[in-house]
Amino acid sequence: MEANPFRLLRNIGRTSEIVTVLLNHGFGDLVDRIGLRNFWYRWRRLVSRKPPEPLRHLKQVERIRMALEKLGPTFIKFGQVMSTRPDLVPPGMLTELQKLQEGVPPFPSEEAVAQLETELGQPVEKLFASFERSPLAAGSLGQVHRATHFDGTPLAIKIRRPTAVRDVERDLLLMQELAILLESNIPESRVFDPIGLVNHFARSIRRELNFAREGRTMDEFRRLFRQDATLYVPQVYWELTTEAVLSMEYVDGLRIDELSLLVGAKFTPAEIAANGARIFMKQAFEFGVFHGDPHPGNVRILRDGTICLLDYGMIGMLDGKTREQLVDLLLAISQQDVDAAVKLVLQIGELRGEIDRPLLQIDMRDFVSNYYGVELERLNVGHLLSDFVAILSNHGIRCPGSLMLLIRCLVALEGVGRTLDPEFNLAAHLQPFVEKLVKERYSPSRMAERMWSESQSLLGYAHDIPGHINRTLRKLSQDDLRIHLEHRNLDHFILELERSSNRLVVGMVIGSLIVASALIISRGSSTIWVTLPIYVISSLLAMWLVYGIFRSGRL
Repeated sequence: MEANPFRLLRNIGRTSEIVTVLLNHGFGDLVDRIGLRNFWYRWRRLVSRKPPEPLRHLKQVERIRMALEKLGPTFIKFGQVMSTRPDLVPPGMLTELQKLQEGVPPFPSEEAVAQLETELGQPVEKLFASFERSPLAAGSLGQVHRATHFDGTPLAIKIRRPTAVRDVERDLLLMQELAILLESNIPESRVFDPIGLVNHFARSIRRELNFAREGRTMDEFRRLFRQDATLYVPQVYWELTTEAVLSMEYVDGLRIDELSLLVGAKFTPAEIAANGARIFMKQAFEFGVFHGDPHPGNVRILRDGTICLLDYGMIGMLDGKTREQLVDLLLAISQQDVDAAVKLVLQIGELRGEIDRPLLQIDMRDFVSNYYGVELERLNVGHLLSDFVAILSNHGIRCPGSLMLLIRCLVALEGVGRTLDPEFNLAAHLQPFVEKLVKERYSPSRMAERMWSESQSLLGYAHDIPGHINRTLRKLSQDDLRIHLEHRNLDHFILELERSSNRLVVGMVIGSLIVASALIISRGSSTIWVTLPIYVISSLLAMWLVYGIFRSGRL
């Protein structure tokens, strides 16, 4: 994949802003290595390569975080997503990225009302019994206003910023081009798969831009937990909802860090922690879909102790195969079966290069030994998962996005649970669901279903084999059998070879012009008024070529 310079030029204003931020935060070498000066830097020599004085003494990870904050909401969200990927981001940078705060000011209420009326097709007075023009909260993609339905129900109206889609799409295009330039010009960056990371982020943020999708997710959670009174999901009002507006029931509850206000209530913090853990395990391991951002700001506790989850923009999904692999991994660790654990790690993870299997075997043996025999009530799931992710990172094994999101949620859940209850043990709440999955796997009905499915697959392969053999023999008899070879990582070499050839040709032409014009001038020809300008221009071109070679640092 090659970068498209026209996208950079078409968005030259934003490209210029991005490069300025990188230069001002001390990343001039990066700008040069990815070749952005070809589009921008040579025309903006007034911008210093060195960071301003206040930034010179800061660590690189701090400057990365500050640069992302300066670049705005899209890049801040990208940094926040990266802060959930300890398998890709070094620990020091991970800690710094977790400090990213959006801090986006609300957009004018007049624009919010105009957006609302445009989307719903009526004046705000006809849509709601009352509407508070001052926003309740603001984020990078939208802001929330309180309102009242005509039936008296309090509502929370989430309105998308008018320029959110345009700004995000513009930045995503530039991020994709930057990722391509990184992979093309900085080989060591390929281990992180910049293009894949940007594509994954693009899918995530585009889902968050669609508020109607979030509403459908809320309805799905309401359906899944309709028989479970411990979780409350706000109702969505679809007649007042579009892709840019989400109207939902306003829930007035307490944050987890406000539980001290409920002294003397019918429930205890320990019961809240236990219910929260059970709800999350049920989401992930029974339904295969879970809330992807269960931090304290997205959790409300109602007066009767019911838990209410807000903000369903980030959702994780686990298919049946991944859930079974996770169960097998936990069983392998509990049984101290290192070979099975290594095999499962290679099945679950995405390999980014050659794997030193003997070294992986040693690390997994140490990992299993650390947790083998630990009593359930003493097991720290957060530490176990963090150590597991560290092994993946050390061996260049990328954890699938959905699984990494689950690990991040489990670590956060255990932290919140132990804040509420010092005796909280996440493993005790995980165990029943693991046992249930194991029992279901070996139940007669499940075994019969699996055998039937595999038999159908084998019959399909057997049916296709004669056709494949027939086509191969026909091509052999017609001398039409071809082998397709695909070269990899040669594009850069071909580009450099072409560039060198062009320089050689230009140099030969310039040299010939200089020699020819010099000979004619030395003989005192009457056409000196033609040859002298040719000589001067050729000499200037030669100096320009030499200067370009020196400046490229590839002499």
